[in-house]
Amino acid sequence: MKALVLVAHGSRREASNDEVTELAKTLAAQDSDFDNVFPGFLELAEPSIPDSIRQAAASGATEIVVLPYFLSAGRHVVTDIPREIDSVRGELDGIVIRLAEYLGKAQAIPSVLMSIAECTKE
Repeated sequence: MKALVLVAHGSRREASNDEVTELAKTLAAQDSDFDNVFPGFLELAEPSIPDSIRQAAASGATEIVVLPYFLSAGRHVVTDIPREIDSVRGELDGIVIRLAEYLGKAQAIPSVLMSIAECTKE
C-alpha cells in the first residue's frame, strides 16, 4: 500500500487549513498509485506531519510519499519538513518514507500559472 501526505504550512485561519484538507480528499478521489491521502501541517494546525505519517502507516501503507505544498525552497522545505519526517522515521520500521519535490519545483507550474492568468476575467 502506498500513501501520500500532503504537507502545508498551517494557518491560524481555519478556512485555509480546511482548503488543504479538502484538497487531500480531492487527491484521494483521483485515480493514482496512492491508496490514501492525508493532510499534514508544519505548524498552527493539526494533524502534524509526524501524526499524518503515523496515520498513513496505521492505514497499512508500506510506502509513504510526503509532498510539500509549498511554492519555494525556503527554510521549511529545506530544513523543517525533512526534520519532521526524520523525527518519526525511527518509529516505523519497514516503512519507506520518501520526500517529494515541493510544489513550486514541479515542471507543470509555469503552464498552470499561465492557464490561470489567461482565464482571468475582468
